[in-house]
Amino acid sequence: MVFGLSRAIRSSKKNAIIAELKLYSPKYGDLLKGRDPFEILRAYERAGAVGISYITEPWHFRGSFEFLRKLCQETELPVLRKDFITEREDIERTAEAGASAVLLIARLLGEELAEFVDVAREHGLDTLVEVHSKGELSIALQTNTTMIGINNRDIRKLELDDGDVSLTERLAPLIPKRYVRVSESGISTMDDLRRALRLTDAALIGTALMKAEDPERLLREFVEVKV
Repeated sequence: MVFGLSRAIRSSKKNAIIAELKLYSPKYGDLLKGRDPFEILRAYERAGAVGISYITEPWHFRGSFEFLRKLCQETELPVLRKDFITEREDIERTAEAGASAVLLIARLLGEELAEFVDVAREHGLDTLVEVHSKGELSIALQTNTTMIGINNRDIRKLELDDGDVSLTERLAPLIPKRYVRVSESGISTMDDLRRALRLTDAALIGTALMKAEDPERLLREFVEVKV
């Protein structure tokens, strides 16, 4: 079975950036600031994003499942759904909405992680298994996931901590190359990106793009900068 997001990352001729349409941050508050989210989507598309990420969690990130559905209809890029998924029904809904991939957090799912990965794959979804420690990585490596993401920030702290790409530098060398390796969060400068992509296949960037005066220009720079 061929999966959309991991295939797009593998085949990218430039830096593979998953651009996150992040409307709200627990740390920075409102990131949309009255802008049309679909205009930002078009900017991401023009700038060469390899995929789009969106957080559907409503309480802390003010996302919605209905917006995910609209987003999947509006773009031909593979869409990653991010949320704190703990129910198998959420995987089915994600596939039905037209998403390409789903985030599964090793810390949340524990011993159930492998089963959730298999259920997602049965529904045609790429799986981005998220880890934040060597222990969580050891769990992820026992699954059939297509992608492993290193979250440089601590999801238990709702990304309120100041994590950086040093965690990617510690964990990425431990991940076999058969997995698509993604560095998530804490990437805001060209130096951050270079450090991350020297060891991974893709970077997921949200806050830095949403805070930028010109998201399209910044993303284009991320996509094209030499690593």
